[in-house]
Amino acid sequence: MNVIKTAIDGVMIIEPKVFGDHRGYFFESFSERDFNSQVREVKFVQDNESKSRYGVLRGLHFQKPPYSQSKLVRVVKGAVLDVAVDIRKGSPTFGQHVAVELSEDNHRQFFVPRGFAHGFVVLTDEVIFQYKCDNFYAPESEGAIAWDDPDLGIDWKVPADKIVLSEKDTRHPRLKDAEWLFEYNDNLY
Repeated sequence: MNVIKTAIDGVMIIEPKVFGDHRGYFFESFSERDFNSQVREVKFVQDNESKSRYGVLRGLHFQKPPYSQSKLVRVVKGAVLDVAVDIRKGSPTFGQHVAVELSEDNHRQFFVPRGFAHGFVVLTDEVIFQYKCDNFYAPESEGAIAWDDPDLGIDWKVPADKIVLSEKDTRHPRLKDAEWLFEYNDNLY
């Protein structure tokens, strides 16, 4: 696998080696050995999958400690713009984000460490999105920031009038108004 470092330390794009021929393709989507040696040691404990249509935006979500999560995300059908926002107070990259297109064609994966808000928007008619988490889902620890916070400057690549949100995702605070965020020096792992 090819690991691409991004402008924010710890956030990485992973490109698997894809072997294709007249029958189709094959790739190893996850190897604990390779991931731990080339990215970081992580023990994933839960796999999730969602199906969404064009314009659906899920995010920007995170879980508070002790249930904070790192995620390894990928698309198996369609395409998304996937975004990680640094919400670690005191971080030199606080409030900055990394955005990457993940698709069934590029097979890219995106590693989002603890201390980041995460979200994606669907760019195709339909998407099937999968992700691994290194901590279990805990509804009592949910946190989020507004997807359209102007201070974040995220270009979601979908017109605002085409964005489809859950009721909950319409009510999140801007980053500057968030009551709870991570501390940069916290031991998040």
